[in-house]
Amino acid sequence: MNAGHADLAPVGRPDTLTPGGRTAPGVPADRAEKRRRVLDILDGAGRETLLLTSHTALTWYLDGSRVHISLAGDPIAAMLVGRDGDHLVTFNNEAARMAAEELPAGVVLHEVPWYGHLGDKADALARDLTGQVPLPEAAVAAELRAARQPLLPGESARYANLSRDLACAMTDVLSGARPEDTEFELAAALASRVVAAGAEPVVLLCNGSSRSSFRHPLPTQAPIGRRAMLVACARRDGMVANVTRWVRFDASMLSERNAETRIAAVEADIFDATVPGTRLSSIFTEIKGAYSRHGFGAEQWELHHQGGPAGYAGRDPRVTAAADDAVVVNQAFTWNPSGPGVKIEDTVQLTPGGITVLTADPRWPVEPVNGIGRPLTLQL
Repeated sequence: MNAGHADLAPVGRPDTLTPGGRTAPGVPADRAEKRRRVLDILDGAGRETLLLTSHTALTWYLDGSRVHISLAGDPIAAMLVGRDGDHLVTFNNEAARMAAEELPAGVVLHEVPWYGHLGDKADALARDLTGQVPLPEAAVAAELRAARQPLLPGESARYANLSRDLACAMTDVLSGARPEDTEFELAAALASRVVAAGAEPVVLLCNGSSRSSFRHPLPTQAPIGRRAMLVACARRDGMVANVTRWVRFDASMLSERNAETRIAAVEADIFDATVPGTRLSSIFTEIKGAYSRHGFGAEQWELHHQGGPAGYAGRDPRVTAAADDAVVVNQAFTWNPSGPGVKIEDTVQLTPGGITVLTADPRWPVEPVNGIGRPLTLQL
């Protein structure tokens, strides 16, 4: 398949971008349900307030508000959830923008100086309100993760839109790629489209044919050559979509096509194991067996992480033998099995009807595997 770049449709703009700026994306009904879930956590812990301080917890509870400045920095806000209401603490140089563009209805905003400490202000608020210090997020990390698992209607729709936009951006970039393009040039082209769609490229990876042995290939000046992989994790409204795609410029080698077919079979076994009620640790056991069944060797799982639940973090959490969370309906996942020179990765949601691929673009070539369309290498 050779999808001409000139024929490609532009990536859609997100609904949260308006000519006047930005409107906080949160859905009142979804926010009310999230608050109920957090109050249930407080009831279970026998405490009056909870302090949320991580990007993952804050963006989930605020239902899509942006709480970062630097992509690599700490959040510029902390949320005190109490029985009397929600209190957001932020720095004075962030407060006006937060109030105008990120603050959901019903949240009280509190400022500290830019050189101050968010936690100190939140602790003081909690003492004033309840006479107690707040429960720290880390003390109920597992409970909060369980509260995030089933995506609500508004966030499911936002996630599907982000995932589609990212998949379309991948098609745009790789359909116009040439063997002489460098890895940096492909990554830059994808970053441009991600940002134009109102998202942040939190991970960008690319390897050409000279670097195909690396599982996490940060881009370089190397030309991509006869075959290349492009990987992106993009964040919008707090949610992170993840995708991997491949492009090839020659007739391919039988060994490559065989490996691509087998890694898709490994993923199919993982999808089959991703059913409501199953523990992540059990899926991890299935993953290890799938590599052996499909000819990659029993040790292959040790060479790269295998993915896991997705949503408000790249993986929430990465699956391991110690991950004991149970799968639920409407939960999102990004599994990413890989082998020498091959990898497959899409963001999906486990709906009542089964696995639904979210990072899908009808322009990209796919082949059904166990009834689910899986991406092929784009042949140019």
